[in-house]
Amino acid sequence: MNTDLNITEIFYSLQGEAREVGLPSIFVRLTGCPLRCTYCDTEYAFKGNNLMSIDTIMSEVSQYNTRYVCVTGGEPLAQINCHILLDTLIKNNYQVSLETSGSIDIKEVNPGVSIVMDVKTPSSNEAGQNLYSNIKELQIKDQLKFVIGSRHDFDWSVDILSQYPTQAGVLFSPVFDQITPTQLANWVLESQLNVRMQVQMHKVLWGEEKGK
Repeated sequence: MNTDLNITEIFYSLQGEAREVGLPSIFVRLTGCPLRCTYCDTEYAFKGNNLMSIDTIMSEVSQYNTRYVCVTGGEPLAQINCHILLDTLIKNNYQVSLETSGSIDIKEVNPGVSIVMDVKTPSSNEAGQNLYSNIKELQIKDQLKFVIGSRHDFDWSVDILSQYPTQAGVLFSPVFDQITPTQLANWVLESQLNVRMQVQMHKVLWGEEKGK
């Protein structure tokens, strides 16, 4: 059975978002994504032809002195063998997070993986691809992320949360260079919304530099 994966890059950096923000982590970025969000900052991962075996990926991961691995993309779940990679990482005692767009069913994801799942807001132009049934699959260990580009996005996101309550942690993040972090922080506080507001720490540190 062919278990190869198309990989854009494997690199070591600080986790810039979500619960593990600031922790040294290994990022395994898979190639390809069915969505084309307006605010996407990883368009370079849409295409490529760099097939790697699971063994080769694990060998590269093992070079770094951390147990945190983030499997990201693109959209990792667009490659069915992503599940084999996730299972292998968990089997080898890594703490694994999966960054996914929420447009692909997450039911088969290894239960040991912490899922960080987007809900695409209207300004992404991909809100029609949201698979809302995924939200009920999220557990306390998981996180639900809304990337906010406008006040309309914010109000829409609040409405989605009222329609689809979740036990996962909820993250609100501003679209880089569209609204300011202060604007989003003020909206969260004015609404007395129980969410975690976050900024992309890697962009504070390194700007738009690829691979951070």
